[in-house]
Amino acid sequence: MNVLVFNPGSNSLKAGIVSCSAKQRSASGSTKLIEIIVEGIGKQPKLSVYDGKRIAHSEPIAAKDLAEAATSILTWFDSRATSAGLQWNLRDVNCVGIRVVHGGSGFTKPTAMTSEVESAIRELTKWAPLHNRRSLEIVPPLRRQFHDVPLYAVFDTAFHTTIPPKARYYPIPYELSQKHDIRRHGFHGISHRYLMERYAAIVNESSDKLNLVTMHLESGCSVTAIAGGKSVDNTMGLTPLEGLMMGTRSGDVDPSLVAFLMQQEHLDPADVMEILEKKSGLLGVSGKSLDTRILMLDYDTEERVRLAMEMFSYRVLKAVGAYLAALGGAHAVIFGGGIAENTALVRQRVCDGLRWCGLEMDPEQNRALIDVEGRLSTASSPIQA
Repeated sequence: MNVLVFNPGSNSLKAGIVSCSAKQRSASGSTKLIEIIVEGIGKQPKLSVYDGKRIAHSEPIAAKDLAEAATSILTWFDSRATSAGLQWNLRDVNCVGIRVVHGGSGFTKPTAMTSEVESAIRELTKWAPLHNRRSLEIVPPLRRQFHDVPLYAVFDTAFHTTIPPKARYYPIPYELSQKHDIRRHGFHGISHRYLMERYAAIVNESSDKLNLVTMHLESGCSVTAIAGGKSVDNTMGLTPLEGLMMGTRSGDVDPSLVAFLMQQEHLDPADVMEILEKKSGLLGVSGKSLDTRILMLDYDTEERVRLAMEMFSYRVLKAVGAYLAALGGAHAVIFGGGIAENTALVRQRVCDGLRWCGLEMDPEQNRALIDVEGRLSTASSPIQA
């Protein structure tokens, strides 16, 4: 089965075709046939074709918004349908999957994209306005292209519907929680499930026998506690703003800070949310960038950059440590996402902070494993990394 997948971002759209087998144990058992990304949507858009982590080809493309970006991607695929030597063809696609960030408590698995499902996703934009709307924008061009091929919404929140009540609810009046479905929904579930299943495949163990702490560290960041193959807690909550310090998002702050900034800076709620969503995190503290690869170039010379990296690493460590306590220990802590893949400092800070529970990092491995998969801990470490 060939699956065409789309992952909408704030000003980018990733797409790819993946060959899957019913016999495979995890998503990592699939074969990626083609992976592309359109970046700079609404500005100076370009389409790039990836070969692993390397950009093999780039070209300008029309993409004033995500809908046009999706149309351009489909046109690009179609224009290469007759090229010799290709392993993929758009005409061989059996289904389409669209990443949707917020599925609330109603969507527990991939769901066919009907008009009713679209309406539910649209309703949930109140909790994820930066994300859900973008997923809906690419549906019309996909429907025009695929008349008989099913479209599925794949929800980031679905993996976290197993979070138990003691971790799910906020300490506010229970009636309000029930009335408005206010709860910790959790996010990045697609990524956390992949990390769990991939580790299980590496160690040749069933995921339902593993306790893990998984980290998704990119521009958006979260940590998940997994017990017996099921999510039992996630640092994000009702919205993707809660939890860790992120690229431009603040993560956890004192709730009274919102009212304080409104009063002292003469702002309305939308202005404060703009600060917390887009002007905080690594960017806000460093004053330089949300990209740790850029920040690490000035880590030794700029105080604010060093502060941003130390704050970021410390908050990740706190979350991992809390979840190890909640789980009563774990088989492994798993680093995933762009920051985790290429920023050795963050991995070192987290692993050094977990020596108390037996984790032994291999310093040479930490230096060597940049943008490649591998074990960061020693072979004898009681908890693997």
